[in-house]
Amino acid sequence: MLNKDIFNFLKPKNELEDQGECAKNRPYIPDELWVKCPMCKNVMLSSDLVENHKVCIKCGYHFRIAARQRIKMTVDEGTFNEMDSELTSTNIIDFPDYTRKLKSAKINSGENESVICGTAEIGGQKTALCVMDSQFMMGSMGTVTGEKITRTFEYATEHKLPVVVFTVSGGARMQEGILSLMQMAKTSGAVKRHSDAGLLYITVLTDPTTGGVTASFAMEGDIILAEPHALIGFAGPRVIEQTIRQKLPKDFQSAEFLLEKGFIDAVVPRDEMKSTLTKLLKFHVKEADGNECV
Repeated sequence: MLNKDIFNFLKPKNELEDQGECAKNRPYIPDELWVKCPMCKNVMLSSDLVENHKVCIKCGYHFRIAARQRIKMTVDEGTFNEMDSELTSTNIIDFPDYTRKLKSAKINSGENESVICGTAEIGGQKTALCVMDSQFMMGSMGTVTGEKITRTFEYATEHKLPVVVFTVSGGARMQEGILSLMQMAKTSGAVKRHSDAGLLYITVLTDPTTGGVTASFAMEGDIILAEPHALIGFAGPRVIEQTIRQKLPKDFQSAEFLLEKGFIDAVVPRDEMKSTLTKLLKFHVKEADGNECV
């Protein structure tokens, strides 16, 4: 039988502290209503962030965005024509749990693959376009990713179009083994043939652009742009520090650091990207007689 004296240690109930009814009447505020900036820690309304192209209204930090959002804010309305949308990855080497991860990636991103390709007009200039999507396995490059990008460059070469590629990637997709690494050579070959035809290639590096993508088509553009504070490199900073056993400089592998060292041509804020691309495409467009319009 329980000893009633043990209940003397319990705190007496205070009616003023009974918030049960108040809690029921308290308005529900979903967590998704607010977003905290990882750089300046400013808290802002999600709607304000979306209206500002997912750029922090206080410090200018660029949040990651989905590929179709980027296409919408970059190309002229109604001009995007998608290519090879039916291509999708499969578990070609029977890697454990890869089939489930692919299914999950398709559900999370709403896409069949980590890159969307097609043609569009940017400021009235027709161009071929590839936009990688961080929501699909962090934009990792598998065989289908490489195939779609290669086909886009081949189409652009055949139709004498410039190419604009937005990169975001964690690197080659380990679940496809050596076949994913082979995409580095395949895409680079397509870029070279496009270049030999005298055509313009612009890359826009966004956060993060790393691994095999950086070591291939991402850094092969005639003009290389980047979004502010984007992480750009091959291996991660921690891996490099552990390898060389030295402390890396501040902002190492950031877009600003690479600009200072001459690896990229410009750091362009998101709200200026379309106008910048428009100017670059117009500078390099060729008339029928082969003379450049500058």
